[in-house]
Amino acid sequence: MTSIPAGADPSTTRQTGPFDPPDVAWQRVSPRLVPARLISTSATLAVPIVTGVVLAVLVSPWFWLLAGIPAALLVWALLLVPRQVRAIGYAERDDDLLIRKGIMFRTLVVVPYGRMQYVDVEAGPLDRKLGIAKVQLHTASAGTDADIPGLVPDEAERLRDRLTARGEARLAGL
Repeated sequence: MTSIPAGADPSTTRQTGPFDPPDVAWQRVSPRLVPARLISTSATLAVPIVTGVVLAVLVSPWFWLLAGIPAALLVWALLLVPRQVRAIGYAERDDDLLIRKGIMFRTLVVVPYGRMQYVDVEAGPLDRKLGIAKVQLHTASAGTDADIPGLVPDEAERLRDRLTARGEARLAGL
């Protein structure tokens, strides 16, 4: 845990620790990722909400529970998703790429450039409509969760090319 110097404002003092290495300039993802995630969550929860409302009106008031639980989850998502998107960041360093995610359960993934096998850029129909893409990094480890969602397509293309070039340069040195 980092101590805050006496007289310093805790809201402006930068915290350091395992998830926030010093001297790292984090890049944020596009805020357009928020509506993309909310639309997909809403579409998923709409079916049980509508089903519960119809059954509650036609059959029994107990079915309001069937509608209420997914509706509560939707409200929770409306509050949580913007914070989750703000918590996503990436940073390019000389030898590796850092990706951090999460609010309560935080994750920091460090991918050495020499370990990258290939880099994908993906965008589904909703992503393309909202003007975002996802960069997926593939390494020899199957357990590596190295993806950066919510990038503007130009940034995704730039990052793909840069990571590929850095990966080839580091791999050539092995």
